[in-house]
Amino acid sequence: MTLFDQISEDIKAAMKARDKVRLETLRNIKKVFLEAKTAPNSDFDDTAAIKIIMKLAKQGTETAKTYSDNNRQDLADEELAQVKVMEEYLPKQMSEGEITVEIKNIIAAVNASSMKDMGKVMGQASKKLAGKADGSLIAKIVRQLLA
Repeated sequence: MTLFDQISEDIKAAMKARDKVRLETLRNIKKVFLEAKTAPNSDFDDTAAIKIIMKLAKQGTETAKTYSDNNRQDLADEELAQVKVMEEYLPKQMSEGEITVEIKNIIAAVNASSMKDMGKVMGQASKKLAGKADGSLIAKIVRQLLA
């Protein structure tokens, strides 16, 4: 079952359970999926779906932080509840230690030795760790290891 189909099934389950937060979150995800599916030259698959959910979760987290900074904890809590639902559909995120090990292997494979090689390392790391780690964390670790 594809992620798109799973979201569609879970929308039905959320309706039956009268779970408002889950239903609203899943409908939003499905809306973005449909937009991506119908876009010209679209090759929508589970990998693209995971990227979309990651992006939505990151936006939700940033929005919640903004709400918190402006003393609107009620709105921040709503956003974080939606992010929690989104995270159920994402692969388990790697720890910083696991990411470091993978990046060390990539650095050895591409014979990187300085910051000049960061592009090569980031290209490989972004492909290999897609959906499993945040891009900014990957970049931070690559900079530390190449410095």
